[in-house]
Amino acid sequence: MRECPPRVLPEQAFVRTLCMERRRTERSLQPFLLMLVDIKTVLDYPNGENAVCEIVRALSSVTRETDICGWFTQNAILAIVFIEIPSRTRELVEDAVESKIWAILRQQLRIDQLAKIRISFEFFPETQDKKPPTPANQRLYPDLYRKDLKARGPHAIKRVVDVFGSLTALVLLSPVFTLIALLIRLTSKGPILFRQTRVGQYGIPFTFFKFRSMHSGSNPEIHQEYVKRFIAGNTNPNSSEGPEKGIYKLTSDPRVLPFGRFLRRTSLDELPQFWNVLRGEMSLVGPRPATLYELELYQPWHRRRILEAKPGITGLWQVNGRSKVAFDEMVRLDLRYAKAWSIWLDFKIILRTPKALFSREGAY
Repeated sequence: MRECPPRVLPEQAFVRTLCMERRRTERSLQPFLLMLVDIKTVLDYPNGENAVCEIVRALSSVTRETDICGWFTQNAILAIVFIEIPSRTRELVEDAVESKIWAILRQQLRIDQLAKIRISFEFFPETQDKKPPTPANQRLYPDLYRKDLKARGPHAIKRVVDVFGSLTALVLLSPVFTLIALLIRLTSKGPILFRQTRVGQYGIPFTFFKFRSMHSGSNPEIHQEYVKRFIAGNTNPNSSEGPEKGIYKLTSDPRVLPFGRFLRRTSLDELPQFWNVLRGEMSLVGPRPATLYELELYQPWHRRRILEAKPGITGLWQVNGRSKVAFDEMVRLDLRYAKAWSIWLDFKIILRTPKALFSREGAY
């Protein structure tokens, strides 16, 4: 193919730049618009390579110096990132850009070629008004999906460890499961297991299992209000609901059963999550899965904790004080785990977990 303008980044460089721009936007909250122009079918025509290069030159000529132009898929999908788009004018910007791009393409292509072109747009940050949440957009997070493809071998080993570990736990702890189930049945009315929709890796929702430690049908508003204050950093450190708590458990929750308090302090209520691990929805090690109402309160950078790693039963947060760790610090621990992940790191966290459980530090 003829040499295209130097401002057009090759695929790997563009994906790296898109990732950096996404992280910058997570902090600045200045939205960007990603435009994808699928032109691979143009190559099937005579002189297709020349036509594609002319399209690239034309599109790059209408971008601002601060915008980013490159190949999302080399010689197939051209991408342009229009940075710092006012959020209140997203639709207007999309319409204006699309009209301008089609006008340029009409000057370069025949009608039959034009009919083969596909243009799509993605805004970042994404809106949080979808219920239930939808999986992470591969167009906005290509680095995450491509990283997982490169690490298929280590991830396969992690999955083998998860299956073996969860099966072993379910078999060896079956008497404990039976005893807890019996005590829950004898001390309260309602189901033995508590089921809740949580959000896993890539934003995929799943049914999360715990032993029920509260009165059946308890109002979740108490916890929702606390989560809101905790994420915002507005909990009172001098109250009984201060730093000795965490995002998932309250120290003085009136909804909790007497036997449920024992389950929560010993983390025995978490045992059914081995079933989630066996089903592949969770891992033995990873960030804690988010609740739906928690996710609605996340800042854009917080969402990376549920995107970059499969949720786990234990993790860096659990072995570093659990409920004594502030929310932002918990997120940073999860991101540190995702960045430094290895099989050896998982084993080290697993080995540290019993001490954290028996010490009951930050457990409620």
